[in-house]
Amino acid sequence: MKFTNETPTTLSAARAARLHTAHGAIATPVFMPVGTRATVKALSPDDIRACGAAIILGNTYHLYLRPGAAVIDLFGGLHRFMNWSGPTLTDSGGFQVFSLAKLSTISDDGYAFQSHIDGSAHMLTPEASMDMQICLNSDIIMCLDQCIAYPSSHADAKQALMRTTTWARRCKTHWQTHRRSGNHLFGIVQGGMFTDLRRQSLAEITDIGFDGYALGGLSVGEPKDLMLEIAAETLPLMPADKPRYIMGVGTPEDLVDLTALGADMFDCVMPSRNARNGQLFTPRGTINISNARFKTDTDPIDMACGCDTCRQFSRAYLHHLYKNRELLVYRLNTVHNIYYYCHLMADMRRAIMEGRMDQFRNHFYQKRDKLK
Repeated sequence: MKFTNETPTTLSAARAARLHTAHGAIATPVFMPVGTRATVKALSPDDIRACGAAIILGNTYHLYLRPGAAVIDLFGGLHRFMNWSGPTLTDSGGFQVFSLAKLSTISDDGYAFQSHIDGSAHMLTPEASMDMQICLNSDIIMCLDQCIAYPSSHADAKQALMRTTTWARRCKTHWQTHRRSGNHLFGIVQGGMFTDLRRQSLAEITDIGFDGYALGGLSVGEPKDLMLEIAAETLPLMPADKPRYIMGVGTPEDLVDLTALGADMFDCVMPSRNARNGQLFTPRGTINISNARFKTDTDPIDMACGCDTCRQFSRAYLHHLYKNRELLVYRLNTVHNIYYYCHLMADMRRAIMEGRMDQFRNHFYQKRDKLK
C-alpha cells in the first residue's frame, strides 16, 4: 500500500498524508462513516459522496450473517453490491461477536458464538474473518483481534494481547494465500489501558508486518484522559511510513486531539446514530433539535455549513419533522452530521499543511468554550 506523507513541517505531531487504494486515493486525516450493513443509515452513496466522504466502513459480522457471503459474491464484493465506487474498510467482526452475540466463548481457535438474529451457531476464526473480508473485496481488511472490556486486569489484557498476536500471524498467512489484488491488511495493537502492554503489542504486530496499524480497545468506557494518555504513548512509536488508525473513535474533540497526536484514520457511529436521536454537531457544540426553542427558529443548523440540509432547511422544519418522527428527518440530520465530520477533517488537513494545527486546535476549543 502506497502511503505518502505530505506534511510540509514537523512543528507538530499531526500529519497530512495520502493513502492510495485500488478504488482511489484518500487524503488524511480522514473520518470514515460507518456503513455497518452495507449502508450508512438513511443515506444513499450519492449522499455520502456529497458529504465529502472518501472511504466508508463495513462490518464483517453483520454482513456474514445477512446477506451472507454467497450473496455478496454474486456482485464480486461490497462495492458493486452497494453501488459505492470509493474505497472501503471492513472490520474483522470480533468486536460485534464480543458485544452483540447472544452467547460467545473464546479460545485460541477463535470465537464460537450464537447469532443475535436467530441463535444459530457459528465460529469466527482468523481464517474465516479473512475469507469473509476477501469476499467483500475490501480495500482495507482488518485482522481479527481479541476485544476486552474496561476495566480489565493486567493479566487479562496480556492474555488478549498474546492471542491477538497469534491471530494476526494466522490472518496474514491466510490473507497472503487467498487475497485479491488490491486488498491490504492492517494489524491491530491491543494491550488494554497498560502502556507496557501497548508497547509489547506494537512491537509484536509491527514485527509481523502490515500495510497499516490500528489502535484497538479504546473508547470502550475508559475516562477520556486515560484514552488520550494511551494514544499519546503509543502513536509516536507506530511506524511513521504507515497509516495509523484509531478504531471506534469518536467525538469531534476526540478527532481533533488524536489528530494532533499523529493519528490518520478514524471511524465512529456517532454522527449517524446521534443524527437519528436529534443531536446535531456544529463548531460551537451539539444541539438537540427536539428542544422547544427550535420550534420557530428560521435559521439553518449552522449558518456557515455548506451541507444540503443547511442550504435548504430551517431548524424549525427539522424540529417539526423530528417531533413527528417523519422519516425524512433521519436523512437530513445524518447528511449534516456526516458533512460536519468530513469537513472537520478537511479543515484539520488544511491547517496541518499550513503549519497551524496547534492554532486550529486552540480555536476549536475556544468556540466551544464561548457556547458554555
